[in-house]
Amino acid sequence: MHRISLLRKAYKRYRELPDPVKASMWFMAASIVSKGISMFTTPIFTRLLTTEQYGIYSIYQSWYSIIAVFATLNLGGGVYNNGLIRFGADRARMSSSLLGLSTTVTLLLLALYMCAADFWNDVFGMPAPFMVAIFLEALFVPAYTFWSIEERFDYRYRNLVLCTLLIAFAGPALGVVGIISTDVYKVEARVFSFVFVQAAVGLVFYVRNFWRGRMFFSRRYWVFALRFNLPLIPHYLSNMLLGQSDRIMIARMIGSGQAAIYSVAYTVSTMMQLVTGAINSSYIPFTYKAIKENRLYRIKGSATLLLAIVAMGCIAAMALGPEIIFLFASTDYYEARWVVPPVSASVFFTFVYPLFGNIEFYYEKTKMVMAATTTAAAVNLVLNYFAIQMFGYIAAAYTTLLCYMLLAAAHCINAHMILKKMGMGITDVYSFRPLLILSGVVCGAMALMLLVYDHAAIRYLIAVGIGAFAYRNRRKVLEGIGFIKNKG
Repeated sequence: MHRISLLRKAYKRYRELPDPVKASMWFMAASIVSKGISMFTTPIFTRLLTTEQYGIYSIYQSWYSIIAVFATLNLGGGVYNNGLIRFGADRARMSSSLLGLSTTVTLLLLALYMCAADFWNDVFGMPAPFMVAIFLEALFVPAYTFWSIEERFDYRYRNLVLCTLLIAFAGPALGVVGIISTDVYKVEARVFSFVFVQAAVGLVFYVRNFWRGRMFFSRRYWVFALRFNLPLIPHYLSNMLLGQSDRIMIARMIGSGQAAIYSVAYTVSTMMQLVTGAINSSYIPFTYKAIKENRLYRIKGSATLLLAIVAMGCIAAMALGPEIIFLFASTDYYEARWVVPPVSASVFFTFVYPLFGNIEFYYEKTKMVMAATTTAAAVNLVLNYFAIQMFGYIAAAYTTLLCYMLLAAAHCINAHMILKKMGMGITDVYSFRPLLILSGVVCGAMALMLLVYDHAAIRYLIAVGIGAFAYRNRRKVLEGIGFIKNKG
């Protein structure tokens, strides 16, 4: 009876929550479940595919992420959120016209590819069917992206949660069926099953978008989008290069097998991105509204608490890295455990830099964003080229960490300059002392893990200590995760 009473009270409290609160909770839950399914099906695919085959699939994903920047102009990024703020009353026509722009660019690039298919196949190291699959995915996925951004922006969660879960379950399920149905085309089955689900769902929203907006071309909206996003293409490309180029370079310089091992470690190490990605998705409109209402103080306290939560999660992932690798893959991948600490530390800094980047995006300082990200990506490519040859593929994890630290520092400087011109200071938004302390703690934990990785008892104590601390401060943890809800 006591449990039933508690459940009734919890349900009553939930019903009394404002819609933004409920929406943020469901968005976060759906995102975590979606990415969690993708992550926890990794052990299935690493056992159904050889390391070489899994490496090829990983390289396909990496190339899609890079090519899609050009094919879609990444219109689902900052420009769409800004468009919702600026053209909210005419969002249907804005959305369909931006989808028209994305479609036009994708088809033009597809035509360019078809004119010299053999040449481009050699450049990317992929067969023609995989290249066509990339363009098919890039054609329809933006429609779903636009719709999901609008749902988040308006705190409508029911349909988005259902669609998110549908995609999350259908992709891996169809992939498993496809792989076990063939003895020869296992990689193709994995790639095409994934693309089919993405394109099929995207097609539904593609038709819906044009039916609702009934506008393919609008000079006003195309000019707005191009002026905003073209300077950002190097930024988006550089972001993708920071996250994907290491796998591509490892595959080219060492082999697809090593790229597969690195990819598995990268997947395991970025477990915290299940949470940070969900937080960041809701953080953008929250930040925009806080700036618009001139209430920057709303961000300050909650940002520090969120950074502490992310830091604890990243250290816990480091501590349990060997065990997670063992669960996620066969013994062929066990060497990947040494990649976990530096990539887990990188996750912390991938959460730090958008805190400053959101300010740059709001004020449309796209050239500053481009300069910061392009510099970090260029440094990463150069360091990867020499480090991989000299020290092996594990070195790529450390070069990536260094470049994410550089990226966070660059965006911080940019945000400070922008706010200074507006008569404010960066310290009005974020507290630097806790940020620097937490950064040092994460990097120190990484170094410690490398010394104690063969001593499981020490690692377990660290993980248990973090868990106990989080449980003891669970109210603050939940408050931090729910910062948008409580202040939205």
